[in-house]
Amino acid sequence: MFEQIKKLGSDTLVYGVSTIVARLLNFALVPLYTNVLTKAEVGIVATLYSYIAFIIIFYSFGMESAYLRFASSKEIGDEKDNFSTPFLSVAAVSVFISLLLFLFSHPLTIPLQIDFSQNVLLQYAAVILFFDAIVMVPFASLRLERKAKFFAAVKILNITVTVALNVVMLFYTSLRIEGVFLANLIASVLTFVVLLPVILQKLKFSFHGELMKELLKFGLPIIPAALSGIVLQIADRPIVKYLINDAAVGVYQANYRLGIFMALINGMFEYAWRPFFLSHAKDPDAKKIFSRVMTYYLLGTLGVFVFLCLFLPNVIQHKYFGHYIIPPSYWTGLSVVPWVMLGYIFSGIATNLNAGVQIEKKTKYLFPTSLSGSTTNVVLNFVLIPFFGIMGAAYATTIGYVVLAVSLYVIVQRFYHVEYEFVRIGKLALISIMVFVVLNFTEPSLIVKLGMFISWGIGLFVFGFFTEGELHNIKRIIFRKTS
Repeated sequence: MFEQIKKLGSDTLVYGVSTIVARLLNFALVPLYTNVLTKAEVGIVATLYSYIAFIIIFYSFGMESAYLRFASSKEIGDEKDNFSTPFLSVAAVSVFISLLLFLFSHPLTIPLQIDFSQNVLLQYAAVILFFDAIVMVPFASLRLERKAKFFAAVKILNITVTVALNVVMLFYTSLRIEGVFLANLIASVLTFVVLLPVILQKLKFSFHGELMKELLKFGLPIIPAALSGIVLQIADRPIVKYLINDAAVGVYQANYRLGIFMALINGMFEYAWRPFFLSHAKDPDAKKIFSRVMTYYLLGTLGVFVFLCLFLPNVIQHKYFGHYIIPPSYWTGLSVVPWVMLGYIFSGIATNLNAGVQIEKKTKYLFPTSLSGSTTNVVLNFVLIPFFGIMGAAYATTIGYVVLAVSLYVIVQRFYHVEYEFVRIGKLALISIMVFVVLNFTEPSLIVKLGMFISWGIGLFVFGFFTEGELHNIKRIIFRKTS
């Protein structure tokens, strides 16, 4: 079991390098936007990208997940069939939807709460969505074939070009937020060009009818679930805009992006997790492995959570070369960051639980669980924001993810029962909560914070979190490093 989980860890690390570099480069856009654009403009960009994240679900219509599931087993058709059928179907749907968005950009500004004169932003978004959609299956094929280095290189190239062009557009042109979308468009086109040799190598211009039926049967139930999932992720921004204003969205978005470090872990884990559980689904001890993975995932994420809760404010409120990462006028929103990170943790729990759904082909259950989380989020946003402002949005998002994870656990356990290590998880959660509570009721110095983090680690040993086998492996690693 240890060696198998170690393999998952190594895969996670490989994908993690690209994810970390890409996310950190992307994070560079936060100080860029907050120092160059107005709060209202930052809010507009955040709102439009929220819409993009929602609309792209219709472009993929579950084909990425369906491709991974059937290409890994090759139940129907050969390798080219399993690539070409989902790729061509996504391409056809993408052309159709992008044309609609482009041609009807003017009337769409009304329901999307965008100024009529900014319809060009929707036209940019339509083309961005097309190119981002048609590379989904090629990227999934790289993951399935464990071509992590090439995968990482293309991802890093995309975000590097995006960030570089954002700098050019904002500092050397008068395009402002239009330049933000133009930069993204150029990067998306370049990504497609780089992946074109991969596409042409695997592509044949034909549909496999039987395979397409199975892909749709597996993938279509993912659409409503994915839509609900996106609502859970992005509903807070449009609601904050509706109940408060664009400037509030800008403050909320800037601080929400500080949760990037937890998003990094989730991204790293998700990239490696799906190929891992699909390849080990038939192992006799698969469920024990999946249970232990959940424990280790929570150990890692809660460790990062505690560390960032303690030290992130110090990092943000320190000047670097005469400038802050985000200006002091945005610091009023720093209190949303722990709740954003907590939401990401429960999102990762749901990702782990999703293994049973994928293995047993029970994607029909994804919608009710996802709907429970998104509905909770939307309702609580309208209830809490009037009382707590942007903090209400953060509370609503976290609670929504909790409801998603709990409901998914209840349903999945019925057809794919896994004995999770709740006693160990409870000890881990208790120690983390203790540190978080003390931090929120005191104003500790930097030295005291360091002591609190060390105490968190010691508490794991004192409360007996680690098993004898794990303690043995820890000692072996320490002595090996020492020698």
